[in-house]
Parts: sequence; structure tokens; C-alpha cells
Amino acid sequence: MAYRHLREFIVRLEKEGELKRVRAEVDPVLEITEIVQRVGRGKNRRASQEVAQPRVTVPRVDLGPALLFEKPKGSGIPLLINAFGSVRRMCLAFEVNDLSEIHGRIQGFLKMETPQGLFDKIKMLPKLAELGSFFPKSAKTGGCQEVVRKGKDVNLFDFPILKCWPQDGGRFITFPLVFTKNPETGRRNVGMYRMQIYDERTTGMHWQTQKHGAEHFRRAREKNPEGRIPVSVAIGTDPATALAGMLPIPPDLDEMMFAGFLRREPVEMVTCQTNELEVPANAELVLEGYVNLNEMRTEGPFGDHTGFYSLEGEYPVFHVECMTHRKEPIYLTTVVGPPPQEDFYMGYAVERIFLPVMKMQYPEIVDVSMPAEGIFHNLMIVAIRKSYPGHARKIMNAIWSLGQAMFTKVIVVVDHDVDIHNYSEVVWKALCALDPERDVQFSLGPMDTLDHAARMQDFGSKMGIDATRKWRSEGFTRPWPDEIRMDEGTKKLVENLWKTLALE
Repeated sequence: MAYRHLREFIVRLEKEGELKRVRAEVDPVLEITEIVQRVGRGKNRRASQEVAQPRVTVPRVDLGPALLFEKPKGSGIPLLINAFGSVRRMCLAFEVNDLSEIHGRIQGFLKMETPQGLFDKIKMLPKLAELGSFFPKSAKTGGCQEVVRKGKDVNLFDFPILKCWPQDGGRFITFPLVFTKNPETGRRNVGMYRMQIYDERTTGMHWQTQKHGAEHFRRAREKNPEGRIPVSVAIGTDPATALAGMLPIPPDLDEMMFAGFLRREPVEMVTCQTNELEVPANAELVLEGYVNLNEMRTEGPFGDHTGFYSLEGEYPVFHVECMTHRKEPIYLTTVVGPPPQEDFYMGYAVERIFLPVMKMQYPEIVDVSMPAEGIFHNLMIVAIRKSYPGHARKIMNAIWSLGQAMFTKVIVVVDHDVDIHNYSEVVWKALCALDPERDVQFSLGPMDTLDHAARMQDFGSKMGIDATRKWRSEGFTRPWPDEIRMDEGTKKLVENLWKTLALE
């Protein structure tokens, strides 16, 4: 049964020993960030966490437990942070034993084929019925509207919004679900875009160039440059819904429908008080308002997931007309910064969950890995079952055409028998397979807005490395040596002697 709201997830985390309460008064300006860093790194050593999928090892720094700050300074509202900061907590969020269960469910639906006869149609009915149960459903009201505040009663500083790092331009909402509609089709989009607080009722809206929210803004401005678009922001829903805004799903697929798929129950939606947008009824807090299409304001700097400050830029402005929330709300937030942080585990879940989608399009892909230090868009390691000359380069170009994977700065392609989650093995085998002039290719294309090294914002170069074994049909005429391995007979003989040697 899905979590009905964020509080049920908190209860589960505490029951599982995954949450600690902080009862002392702590300032949301810098102090909470520093506590999160110390909890995550203080006495913990580099470790590996084994998870249930074959050959998957997640190198990590133990980020410590989720933290519930009960008395943030300047606010009577508790703050939850690091709720998703481990593979185990991501599994608890999705209510699975391991992430491969979601992987398998997606794969099952992707393999649905057009029925050829009556018997095939009958066999498909249960899956079709399950798909139908994922669609969001409307509710007349919800916990998110227990308290309604409008006009001058709206004050964003009533909530313990973080200033995370010393050079940040101000306080930032870091875990929002931002709801807009495509002005041409009316389709809903839900995205996770940081929001800098300017004053009690105004924030920035960090719609990066390639994001769907930015596209809605541009299309609306083309029609009416002096107009505005309605925007609503939900904070603190059940965990699967809270994470839906960061998932790289196709633009025509409703994030709330996919959240229903993840939680196996539909998301209940309620219409906002001051606009026609629907938001999750179980949210802790909802901000309703608008963005003027002719108004931009300087946003940033912001200590980002790259480990560096993203620079100032001009972005749209969100005006809050109405704030609704629970009678005793809990503020959900996160910190990004030098990797790995909590967002690494969110990204790891995305990697595992959407692997079958990538493999469905390109069956030669065996596995992918995005190391924490690659901060999502800087490095992707891909293992393929190579079948023809130039196959690795075909996969590089294919990945650069896939949604948000287009931002990947460096792609390393290795053979299917390389354990790409063992980074020591990847470095060893890639370097031993590499002739730099022959095996490295460069390309130009769109870059993540946060990439400060790109030659210009949103545009730069990419590198693909073909670290597969080279074939004669690829122009490699020398023999390729075998990897050094002990023969099985000797290993079995020594295995019988091992205990008597007492060498350990």
C-alpha cells in the first residue's frame, strides 16, 4: 500500500532506524547544511554498498541518516532533509526490496506487444487494467489546503528555507514540484527547479534552457509577450510523487501518472485556490501564483551539485498569490554540493529504473553507470555487446540524442564483460584498450546550463571514448592479447589446500 503522505514515510524511516531527530534549535542559514555534511562525512570511511542486482556495487560515502530538525531557528515548522540519502532509503521510498523490482515492472510493460488474437487480448487485460489504475484522480480537497493564506498573509520566511552555502545569492527552495501547462496543448508538466527567495512573496524560477518549464514560458511569450502564466508549486508529498519531478520521462507522459505507476496507486489531485492547476492533495505546502512573461531578474549564485557555484543569470520571477498548507506542516528540502550528496542516490535510482528503457531502444547496451564524481552529466560508462565495426561510436551518438543524456560530456564505452560498477576495473581495462588518437572522438552540442567549463552557456564539446577491444575489421591488424587469469584446475587444487596453509 502506497504512503498516503510524507508523514507515513517519516514514520517508516524512524521505525527502520533510518532517521534521527534534531531537537536543538539550528539555523537554516548555513548551519543545517554544515550539520548534514558532518553527519554524512564526519567519521565515515569510503565504503561499498552491495545491492541485489547482479554485479552492481555502489561506491559511496555513507551519508548518514535522514534528519528531522524539529526547531529550525526563526520558524516553528520542522524540516526533513537527507530523506533519500542511501540506496536503502530509495528502496523504502518506492516500497521495494531492491530497485531491480521497478526495473522489472517497466520492462514488463515495455514488452507488451500488439495482441494477435482473442487469447492474446484476454491475456493483456490485467496489464491494461493496471495501467488504467495509475492515472491521477481528482479530489475535492486535501490536507494541503487545511490552511489557506492569501495576499499579505503569505510569507515565505515562515518556512525554514535553507541558505546552503556562504556565497549563495539567498535562501533557496531546493525540493519543489513546479506545475505548469503547455500553453498550446494544455498538457501538464512537473519539474524540479530551484527557487531563490527574493522577498516574502517573490522567488526566482530557475527554468534552464532545455527544460520543459522553460519551453512553456517561451511558447506563451511568443503568443503574448505582456501576459503571464499560472504556476503552482507543491512541497513535501509522498516520496514517489516527490521524486517524480526529477525523472527523465518523455514530455508527453504525465509525471503524476508515472508517480502513480511507482506507488501502485493513483495520485490524488486537488484544484488550486487561485488558478486551475491541480496539485497533489497530500502535499505539506503549496504555493500558487504566476510568472510574468516580460519579467526577468538576476538569480544566483548557487552552490550546485557540480561542487562549484553556478553563476548568476537572468531568470523568470514567480509571484506567490496564495499559500496553502497543512495545519502543522513539515518542510522537505535537500542540499546539493560537492559530490556525493543526497541527490547522488536519486540519480542512481534514475539510472537503475530507466535502464530498461535505454536497453529497449538499444538492446546491445548491457549496463550503464554514472559515478558520483561525474555529477550525472559529466561521465557515463556504458557496457555493450559489440557486434560490428564502429559499434561503440554508434552508441555514443545514440546516447547524445536521448533526452537529458544529451548533456553527457564524456561517454566511455567498454565491452560487455567489464564490470562497469567497479571503477578500478573500468580505468584499468579502458586505459589498456585505448589508443587516444584512434579511439577518442569529439563532438559539439547542447551542454547542461550548470557546466561552467563549457565555451559558452548551454553549448560546448563532448568526448566519446571507444574502450572496447579492437577488431581486424576496424583496422587493427595486431593480435589482441588475452587477459591474465589462473586456470580452473589450479584454482580447484589450491582451494582444497587453502585452509591448511593458514595464510590469512
